Amino acid sequence: MADDKDMQEMKSQQLKLQMLREQKSKPPQQNEFSKALSYFLQISVTIIACLAVGILLGYFLDRWLDTSPWMILAFTFLGVAAAFKSIFDFAKKIK
Repeated sequence: MADDKDMQEMKSQQLKLQMLREQKSKPPQQNEFSKALSYFLQISVTIIACLAVGILLGYFLDRWLDTSPWMILAFTFLGVAAAFKSIFDFAKKIK
């Protein structure tokens, strides 16, 4: 009787171990997907933020200095340059 209980316990532990191994094999795919998604979102937010800051700063300077549309154009280009620099810095950090 004790041998039967030991065998059942051993089989249940083997099943648990097998289930844990299967669970361990799956997360790296999900982990890689979540990393890729987070990188994509971080780059997207960085680009949008750089452009938005450049455009808004140019807009308010144009209204304040009455130089329409020159400041908005200049600061939009500066926002684009800042976005590219941020992307390159982020790419270096990933490696």
